[in-house]
Amino acid sequence: MSAEALKWFKSSYSGSEGGQCLEVALTPSAIHIRDSKHAPHSGPALQLAPAAWAGFTAALK
Repeated sequence: MSAEALKWFKSSYSGSEGGQCLEVALTPSAIHIRDSKHAPHSGPALQLAPAAWAGFTAALK
């Protein structure tokens, strides 16, 4: 799936100016993560398996 076709979202705590946040898009097989400075273009994005994303977010808490 192309980056443009994904539904990207970011935290409601992020600034309104943008460009300083991570954006996340969810699909059944992967979690896509990109720097908001690249939005709405198809800049580089990381793709993690859902289990890896769960481990990452658990480590942040």
